[in-house]
Amino acid sequence: ALVDGVPKVMSLRETLQHFINHRLEVIVRRSEYDLRRAVEREHILEGLRTAVDNIDEAIKIIRGSKDAETASAQLQDSFELSERQAKAILDMRLARLTGLEIEKLEEELREVRELVAELRRILESEEVRLGILKDELAEVDKRYGDERRSEITHAIGSFNVEDLIVEQDMVVTVSHQGYVKRLPVDTYRAQRRGGRGLRGMDTKEEDFVEHLFVASTHDYLMIFTRRGQCYWKKVWEIPEGSRVSRGKPIVNLLNLEADEKIAAVVPVREFSEDSYLIFGTRKGVVKKTALSAYGNVRTVGLNAININEGDELIEVRVTSGEDEILLASRNGMAIRFNEADARPMGRATGGVRGLKLREGDEVVGMVVSKGDSTVLVVAEHGLGKRTPISEYRLQKRGGFGVINLKVSEKTGQVVAVRAVSDDEQLMFITRNGVVNRQRVEEIRVIGRATQGVKLVNLDEGDVVMDVARVIIDEENDDELEIDKGTAGDDLAGPVTEQEEAGGSKEKES
Repeated sequence: ALVDGVPKVMSLRETLQHFINHRLEVIVRRSEYDLRRAVEREHILEGLRTAVDNIDEAIKIIRGSKDAETASAQLQDSFELSERQAKAILDMRLARLTGLEIEKLEEELREVRELVAELRRILESEEVRLGILKDELAEVDKRYGDERRSEITHAIGSFNVEDLIVEQDMVVTVSHQGYVKRLPVDTYRAQRRGGRGLRGMDTKEEDFVEHLFVASTHDYLMIFTRRGQCYWKKVWEIPEGSRVSRGKPIVNLLNLEADEKIAAVVPVREFSEDSYLIFGTRKGVVKKTALSAYGNVRTVGLNAININEGDELIEVRVTSGEDEILLASRNGMAIRFNEADARPMGRATGGVRGLKLREGDEVVGMVVSKGDSTVLVVAEHGLGKRTPISEYRLQKRGGFGVINLKVSEKTGQVVAVRAVSDDEQLMFITRNGVVNRQRVEEIRVIGRATQGVKLVNLDEGDVVMDVARVIIDEENDDELEIDKGTAGDDLAGPVTEQEEAGGSKEKES
């Protein structure tokens, strides 16, 4: 309903109260109008009665005046009348001077005075106005009331909008400037290594796709900002777009501050007590917290991790509690350590050092692995490689680590690191919005301290920004099936046998 010109959702009680207030206001305005008219009539009648009481003198004045204006002025002076009263006397017909008409005049004056008194009583007393409202409502009920024709019954079961949403796998993308969309996972076709790919998003020159992952429409999206805030959204609540559409601003879906940027988006089916979240920051800090600590879904968001000044959150992964963590830096260093080295901490806390960085270096990615997967490393100029994770010796957290990729002018700096297996496919996302999809098995497995091979041919000035992984359907390798490590039924549960072969339960970022 409109309340003072503003749309407002109201309860039944509020609706009735606004109706009562409106009807009381109608009574007040109506009474004020009637009072003005009654007072004006009372004034005229008092003038006519004065003329009747002094009829001989009034007639003499009128007959002796040369015109109506003079007669009006003399009547006002002689009987202390107003101009309106004098005009009413001059307009009065002689028939009004009969005895019967004079009685009617007196009766009308008495009735008008009673009406004036009653109207003033109405305006001075809310109790009187409420009584009038009750009488009017009773009259409406008497004239128009009848038996109820509809039947009010208790609802059979509960209704949930999500019950109407078909559960299907979606590719969800978030751009650097915060535009989000979802589209069916089979939109992108598989290509051979070295291809140029399909245009996956129509971005502005200064924007590019920053996060891409696969999730079910019924999954939760845990959306983490670089400041360490966490928000929730269902995948089906994300607007669906076409392959080349830009999407919708994520600030329209979440209660984000103007300068907040998305750091990670983690699909979650349920908030299991046996699973954890591992956080990684730009300065090499890691934090481990039980996933169940974030199960209180709130649209306003909450603080997921305390971030030190000058640092920012870059990665969040779901773990089993017994996995291995690998942190990789932009300048080609990496460290592998047991998840148990990072003890579980509370939700609104900081973390511990995961990778010690040299000056000018920073963390670009984090891998969660069971220990027998291969690590994909991709550099910004389209070079990359796969390396068995066993070549990264297990260390205590907090060290400088080992060489992950030999960074040079040819390779550019490292932009992504992922745990992958042969039965997966990868999506390479470039600054210009080009998405190149290819099979992991086509990428060579080579040594750790190397530069890699050409994975993506880039247009001049374009660079690789991110890499996401998906799994090939065994029955039809041109289609994609959902990655159980990102959005399956046991998404937030312990690592499965499939994940032991393929890596972690990580988001597709």
